[in-house]
Amino acid sequence: MEELSDQMEMASTQLDFEKAAAIRDKIISLRRVQERQYVSSEQGDLDVLAAKVCDGMAVVEVCFIRGGRSLGNKSYFPKGSADSSPEELLSAFIPQYYLGKDIPVEILVSHSPEDIALLQDVLKQESQHRVSLRCPQRGNSVRWMKMAITNAEISLNQRLSSRSNLLQRFELLQEALNLDEMPKRLECFDISHTSGQLTVASCVVFGLEGAIKSDYRKFNIEGITPGDDYAAMNQALTRRFTRLKKGEGKRPDLLLIDGGKGQLTEAKAVMAELQLDIDILGIAKGPERRPGEETLFLVGQEGEVDLAPESPALHLLQQVRDEAHRFAITGHRQRRAKARKTSPLEGIDGMGPKRRQKLLQQFGGLQEVKRAGVEDLVRVDGISEGLAQKIYDVFHGDK
Repeated sequence: MEELSDQMEMASTQLDFEKAAAIRDKIISLRRVQERQYVSSEQGDLDVLAAKVCDGMAVVEVCFIRGGRSLGNKSYFPKGSADSSPEELLSAFIPQYYLGKDIPVEILVSHSPEDIALLQDVLKQESQHRVSLRCPQRGNSVRWMKMAITNAEISLNQRLSSRSNLLQRFELLQEALNLDEMPKRLECFDISHTSGQLTVASCVVFGLEGAIKSDYRKFNIEGITPGDDYAAMNQALTRRFTRLKKGEGKRPDLLLIDGGKGQLTEAKAVMAELQLDIDILGIAKGPERRPGEETLFLVGQEGEVDLAPESPALHLLQQVRDEAHRFAITGHRQRRAKARKTSPLEGIDGMGPKRRQKLLQQFGGLQEVKRAGVEDLVRVDGISEGLAQKIYDVFHGDK
């Protein structure tokens, strides 16, 4: 597994990602074979926690053993732990991880935290049963721990390899765009709607560590002509960067706009109005909308930016663009689902919950309310002629 890990890292360095993925699958298969060998080696329920810190990154690998069988494992990469020792890492991780979770009777740890007795007491109080927290010294428990440590090393190597490849992509992007400095923070905006309705703009953020999902933002677009993507882009950018002018949020090194020259023009206008000097790159899909056929425009540079389909810099831009597209669609679908659950009656002034309930009961449902005329609506107690007219107008377009 160590040899395969080295081969995988070499393939990733050479940008041969297909080969790296195939090697990764072999590593996973070997790891699962190991798990099967130990299936009957332990009895009972326990978790196995292995901590590893290397090259500015930390990982805690959690393996789940239930009824003597491995139910799999999961890798956690706590932020701000690069300077911690494995003991400190586990001391901080354990109480946070087990808060609100089912806690097994036994937890094996790769390193013994200084406050291990206190941690045991906390877990006992949380679970309402005795919890043994210990480093295995002999027997089958040591096998489980070796497996967890191996998994932690593999996970950390993969993350470090991925980070190295991402850094190379950012460096190549700087070179391709002829930027003075390497961009370390990309923000990408995209628009999603259905026939112009319930428009949502997305903003996704990528840094040298990959996607920074805590900085993602969605904007519900209002007050524009349905289907006007240019106006939607203008509104989203204005809202985002007005906040930046007020000192809210972080400044991107490169602004990526999913769209053609029209969307790019809106981005330029917003930056000019807010007096912000940020590099702007537009990425428009080709005629067949196939990856590798994108057209790139960098504001301030004549003509198109030419990147080969196999360029790692282009792959980075595609990855960020696709994530913005996914996030925009997700936001639009959520907004659409919420709109479906909202009754049109809720937006009418004077229609409180009691009147809505009485109206629906009187007519036997919303469909019958839609069919009713003003004269029919007025007959319901509490519905004046003016309110009846408002209800009628909501369903018949005369707003």
